[in-house]
Amino acid sequence: MKTTRRAMALGGAALALGSRRARADAEFSYKIGTSTPAAHPFNKRLQEVGDRIASDSKGRMELHVFPDSQLGGDNDLLSQARSGAIEFCQPTGQILSSILPVTAVNALGFIFADYSKVWPAMDGDLGRLVRSQIIAKAGLMPMDRMWDLGFRQITTSNHPVRTVADLDGLKLRTPIAPSLISLFQALKAAPVGMQYGEVYSALQTHIVDGQENPLSQVEAGKFYEVQKYCSMTNHVWDGFWICCNADAWHALPPDLQTIVARNFNEVAIDQRADIAKLNESTKSLLVGKGMVFNDTDPDSFRAQLRAAKFYAEWRGKLGDEAWTTLEKYVGKIG
Repeated sequence: MKTTRRAMALGGAALALGSRRARADAEFSYKIGTSTPAAHPFNKRLQEVGDRIASDSKGRMELHVFPDSQLGGDNDLLSQARSGAIEFCQPTGQILSSILPVTAVNALGFIFADYSKVWPAMDGDLGRLVRSQIIAKAGLMPMDRMWDLGFRQITTSNHPVRTVADLDGLKLRTPIAPSLISLFQALKAAPVGMQYGEVYSALQTHIVDGQENPLSQVEAGKFYEVQKYCSMTNHVWDGFWICCNADAWHALPPDLQTIVARNFNEVAIDQRADIAKLNESTKSLLVGKGMVFNDTDPDSFRAQLRAAKFYAEWRGKLGDEAWTTLEKYVGKIG
């Protein structure tokens, strides 16, 4: 494993080094950090945005990409972007909900059946409502289109998860995200919040029995080396809000703001297509790596969430406007 992890680190360093080739005449040199391993298509698309910004601005602006937690984990990156230590971050709704609960509205348990419900909501009124709150309350400027992270699945080392009863007492890593922690508490698991870069070792040393992530993140993090079962729960969908520190954003002239926003929003469509392709191929790849897959019974999970008053609790946290806007796209919840 040492060789593998070293190769991942070197790959991340290579991407960052390539992105740090500064032009002497660049007026603006901005940074974005991610926790995702360097080879993941997410980082390659961010690098594409950086290349396009440099080209369209004729070298006046650069965007440097630092993958693989080089600048810190997801919560660290959010904090750094808000303080101005870096200019861009890419938090999920769950991570943002640690400072702004309404951003968890898309990441509640078992609310989106599939992507035909996700994108109309997040590109429509629900996304606009959340963006307005990020701008007003978080000190960040989000781009119009979210980038896809995907539907989350549960992996375990000891037994598969088929119904809610299989989660009882399970030590399960989650991000440090209030919505996910409270979700698994309501499902009677024992969630342990930690950053993505810490997950592999926690699984390897059995600090936790399992974790939950989209399949692309399971593969990118090589969790198949320390997990046996993958249960297709589709319990939460989440995506990335590409955000700029508000002061750094307003420091850009209007023409550069237009260039940056256009490229992030255009490449978002291609990044979403990348994840769609990964969703089709990654399951077979993980099966080839020895993971055992199983389907689940979503009704048993939803029944437990209703009994635990999970939905009622989060309606109170999110507010009636956000809840009503969500139900416009997914139907009655709870």
